Amino acid sequence: MEFENNAYFWQKLDTLYLSSDLVLDKPKGTVHKRFSNLVYPVDYGYFREVTETDEEHIRVFKGSLKSTSVEAIVVCVDILKKDIEVKLLVGCSPEEELSILEFLNQTDFQKAVVLRRGSGLPDWAMSV
Repeated sequence: MEFENNAYFWQKLDTLYLSSDLVLDKPKGTVHKRFSNLVYPVDYGYFREVTETDEEHIRVFKGSLKSTSVEAIVVCVDILKKDIEVKLLVGCSPEEELSILEFLNQTDFQKAVVLRRGSGLPDWAMSV
């Protein structure tokens, strides 16, 4: 099955974003703490809230556009950490989105794809 772009999914991401305390700890232009060739292309941060069962923060790339909706997510696979992460993209222009992809895909150890927001509802979500 291909990616099913469900409007309810994006609605829940918007709710998560709007109800969370975003901390931008890496402003645009910040150099990565371990890899000096990696420079953050937009502001980057996390939601302060962490559940009892999750020690990892939800990460967010915040672009220059005034927006309060999550327009895309980035799914990253990291071979060194043996990990998969999902990061939210909020207020990112097409150019910023491309810069984020270039930033995340520049090493042989990590690769990322973007899934963009859609407005459709799958058949199973329709009620009678």
